[in-house]
Amino acid sequence: MRVVVADDAVLIREGLVRLLEEFGCEVVATVGDGDALVAAVAEHRPDVSVVDVRMPPSFTDEGLRAAVEARRRVPGAPVLILSQYVEVSYADDLLADARGAVGYLLKDRVVDVDEFLEGLRRVAAGGTVFDPQVVSQLMVRRRKDDPLAQLTPREREVLGLMAEGRSNPAIGRQLVISDGAVEKHIRSIFSKLGLYADDSDQHRRVLAVLAYLRS
Repeated sequence: MRVVVADDAVLIREGLVRLLEEFGCEVVATVGDGDALVAAVAEHRPDVSVVDVRMPPSFTDEGLRAAVEARRRVPGAPVLILSQYVEVSYADDLLADARGAVGYLLKDRVVDVDEFLEGLRRVAAGGTVFDPQVVSQLMVRRRKDDPLAQLTPREREVLGLMAEGRSNPAIGRQLVISDGAVEKHIRSIFSKLGLYADDSDQHRRVLAVLAYLRS
């Protein structure tokens, strides 16, 4: 994978570079502010960008805003937000184009390198991966016209785990149900959200997760 790393903290940025290179990734650019991120994505067209939320000059949400702008200039550019903070102000904009290829993980909750790399690969491939705390914060803003109103509680559980980037077997282990039951719930979710077989399962999965996060 070709990766852009955007983080203003030099030690964290260099640590990420070494980690990524150790596992065979090519880091094509490292940047420390939002403008430089947008320029790097436009120039290098990386497979994925790893982006901190808070960067200069105000250290609030520059990383998220820059990620949104980068995806405007390079439609569908894969972005994995990696931050200490849950900042939802621009998260809806990041999810708005329904293209997938987005993720949001919290630095202090990433305890397994393999899990982080799997999330990175999932986003690069057009999927989604979100920390449960990020999902919770986004769901607080649920609209009254909830498109998920038809889902059963179990289907909501399954969809929530899908939003965290869990595979079908992992969902089954978490909920103590069979793989067949997981697949049945997912087919029902797709049907209730109007996501039919004209699209690939991966695309429908992404659209279902985005509907969940935006609801």
